[in-house]
Amino acid sequence: MKIGVMGAGALGGLFGGRLAADGHEVWMIARGAHLAAMQANGLRILSPKGDAHLPDIRATGDPAEVGVCDVVMFMVKNGDVETAAQAIRPMVGPETMVVTCQNGISAWERLGAVIGAGHVVPGVARTPGEIAEPGVIRHTAMLDRLIFGEPGGGGSARCDRLAQAMAASGTTPIVSPNIMHELWSKFVGQSTLASITALTRLDIGPLRENPVSRKLFYDATAEAYAVGRAAVPDLPEDTVAHNWAFVEQLPYEMHASMLDDLRRGKPLEHEYLSGDVVRLGERFGVPTPIHSVFYAALKPVADRLAEGISAPV
Repeated sequence: MKIGVMGAGALGGLFGGRLAADGHEVWMIARGAHLAAMQANGLRILSPKGDAHLPDIRATGDPAEVGVCDVVMFMVKNGDVETAAQAIRPMVGPETMVVTCQNGISAWERLGAVIGAGHVVPGVARTPGEIAEPGVIRHTAMLDRLIFGEPGGGGSARCDRLAQAMAASGTTPIVSPNIMHELWSKFVGQSTLASITALTRLDIGPLRENPVSRKLFYDATAEAYAVGRAAVPDLPEDTVAHNWAFVEQLPYEMHASMLDDLRRGKPLEHEYLSGDVVRLGERFGVPTPIHSVFYAALKPVADRLAEGISAPV
């Protein structure tokens, strides 16, 4: 297959790199030092599932150079969705499938509004990783799942084709029978984890072991679930329990990527996490007192970062 990776950072670099190593025509769309390093030295993957070096990886900063793809893995940050959606138009032909991979629950609809909803397949990544240095992806655990499925429910021939290619390349695709449940399940936990670690500047361990912050963490998760249940009435009743079991198993030093963005002076995704919890709560008449505080407390910090003004960490 011909595959474009729009936003070839940690996730795109891993999934796209594995597919390229397996013989697919993969194009990495990136920018800055990361793009320059891939063009000069290729892409290197460091992973407990096996390292790889792709010295001749195709990499560009211009989607128009790539042309029409069978699949576009759409892995930009939430704040870049609309701009990136316009940019990938030259890559999208009549049969092109575009798989989303953003935090939150709104990116796939926003993308579809630009390129056409029929092209979009929502996805959820469960894969830890980072750009260790330009041109180098560090995959930090054996977990490398990409869960995706048709927005109306179930799989399809196009989903199965991508899943077969990814599995053959050594990663773990899952075609979900109900991707809305997967999106909301991650969102219920991620919206809370991102806000509470960014606000406190703490890893999950101290927050989890302190009884006061532990209760706040749990209650905020339950609050987000209440909004989710209003938006998706058949959202499973055990969603909070599953999320909390996941929280209990996370490494002590783990924190949300939004805290990393804060420390590096990068824009925050809070509008699409606690911000969406609050807005959807208002739409469905569900009170969101905890996420309203999370959102309001992060708003001035996020606004300063969006303006290029550093925030204290």
